[in-house]
Amino acid sequence: MNSIAHFPTHMTFFTTPELLEIGGLPFVTPYEKPTRGEALRYYRRVADTYRLEIAFDERVETITPGGDAFVVRSRCLTAAHAGAEVVRRAGNVVLASGYYDQANRLGVPGEDLPHVSHYYDDPHPYYRKTVVVVGGKNSAAIAALELYRAGAASVTLVHRGPAISSSVKYWIKPDIENRIKEGSVRAFFETRVCEIRPDRVVVVGAGQKVGTELAADAVFLLTGYRPDTRLLRDAGVRVEPESLRPEHDPGTFETNVRGLFVAGSIVSGRDTNRTFIENGRFHGDAIVAALRARSASGP
Repeated sequence: MNSIAHFPTHMTFFTTPELLEIGGLPFVTPYEKPTRGEALRYYRRVADTYRLEIAFDERVETITPGGDAFVVRSRCLTAAHAGAEVVRRAGNVVLASGYYDQANRLGVPGEDLPHVSHYYDDPHPYYRKTVVVVGGKNSAAIAALELYRAGAASVTLVHRGPAISSSVKYWIKPDIENRIKEGSVRAFFETRVCEIRPDRVVVVGAGQKVGTELAADAVFLLTGYRPDTRLLRDAGVRVEPESLRPEHDPGTFETNVRGLFVAGSIVSGRDTNRTFIENGRFHGDAIVAALRARSASGP
């Protein structure tokens, strides 16, 4: 849900509503592809229908296996109880923390300046401003197109690859390529960012020794995200160092730590193109089935 909450305000899903449904509740929309706002309303309805107990404004810090139960410790983030520790015990734990909280950083000077963001939200605040978008996949292409159409003075796309990625959705790819071809969106391919300044982005292309300075009132570094595996590792789950995939049974999604399960995109580690809402929504069914089978067979 955190990823949906942070998706662009006017985002439309890439898929149809029936492929987003969970819990047997229909996702009703007049559109072929639902919007972010509709999705948030739908998932709130799911939570209310099943009376899910949800603890908001807490950050889980440790998951500790021990005996017959896990000890889960978290910290309150609300102003009234900031820093207070909450301790819960559970026979089983499902970690579905996704990857959207952890951006792939470039590691260049100026990356933390206030006009730089790893998340794109709304194009309208950038009307008549110069914007640099870094990346070459769906998020970067959509951001560049929306910024251009919302009246940004200049939109420049910078990508380390030789062209727009082949993984960009089939109805988006020709749109961004045509806007680049006609000059509406300027593009620098095979180019990397080496520094970000308060009003400039310095980039270096293949074979260049001297950087090119691009004017920028705002910079979006849409270079992807990766899962945070610290909780898994600290709990004893074996995580493949390169792919960041946790060791787990593909049928039950239980990790090598008995009673600790993974669900959603964290299952795929860095390969974020393997797990989507469309297939990740079935992980919960498999986990519940595994727990029921274990309960029926006894300890």
